[in-house]
Amino acid sequence: MRKITSIIMLTTLLCTNVHGTNQIMLFTGNANIELAQKVAEYLEIPLGSALVKEFNDGEIRIHVQESVRGQDVYIVQPTCQNDSQSVNDNLMELFLLVRTMKRASAASITAVIPYYGYARQDRKTTSRVPISAADIALLLETAGIDRLVTVDLHCGQIQGFFRNVPVDNLFASTLFVSYIESKGLENIVVVSPDAGGVERAKKFSESLNKRGIETDMALISKERAQAGVVASMNLIGCVEGCCAIIIDDLCDTGGTLVKAAQLLKDNGASRVFAIVTHPVFSGQALEKIRNSVLEEMITSDTIPLRGEVPSNVHLISVAPLLGEAIRRIDQGESISVLFE
Repeated sequence: MRKITSIIMLTTLLCTNVHGTNQIMLFTGNANIELAQKVAEYLEIPLGSALVKEFNDGEIRIHVQESVRGQDVYIVQPTCQNDSQSVNDNLMELFLLVRTMKRASAASITAVIPYYGYARQDRKTTSRVPISAADIALLLETAGIDRLVTVDLHCGQIQGFFRNVPVDNLFASTLFVSYIESKGLENIVVVSPDAGGVERAKKFSESLNKRGIETDMALISKERAQAGVVASMNLIGCVEGCCAIIIDDLCDTGGTLVKAAQLLKDNGASRVFAIVTHPVFSGQALEKIRNSVLEEMITSDTIPLRGEVPSNVHLISVAPLLGEAIRRIDQGESISVLFE
């Protein structure tokens, strides 16, 4: 039986924005309450309250318990799975929260979606399948959002699926680079786990170089037997005696990542780290990571971790990144500095 949260603490920002007397107000559903609270703490604001629960038959019940008329509303709700709810539950909560705010005459509605679910379905790979990432964008635009703030979209082109809504795709790498710098690692090789992630790995490598940390790059070429099943892997580049850091946007079952780490170790890497923004961690992923050659898996809290977290998993919060983006959007300031 799914856990039902009867009362969710919602966050109210009691500051005046550039539009005049409007207040910005921060709300959340059940998807990642802890992250929303951290964003509120970053912004140093008090908490409000609202009802977000289920009726006996499982239908979602929402009652915002304070006026939002004429206010700028931000809704923090990753469309992910958590301990008590599915991806679709959290997506529907987001949709109904947006519609509630729209009917309550909010001045603007910004969806803050740290993890954009369905992002991996960004194109047709066979006949008669949806392009789900685009269809979710259509759903959110139809619901009435005025802006989207997200973190490390699986594919950058998803921004183009939103026709009339500006999209701010923030990069968690700014946080991860600082952490790697603090560890004082040497002889670093940044590794892309597939061809599609080369640009991401390149940017991470360049960010380290800007801080005076010299790096090389390597690529793992893999052939898939089917979705989620890798038939073979080959390393392109040299990691002999190096500290290898695998860079990816998400980790789902963990199987491919663990195999990639083992491949690097087999090719002479002295230490192997992994950095992923979104800890999807389905099935036995955490157990696989615990028993792998990974010295450390560095990830964020865009998705709440479920189950017992291994000692080699290190969590970095994206709350400061999201909080600063919200503050800058509210004050009409540029957020380009957050990409540097």
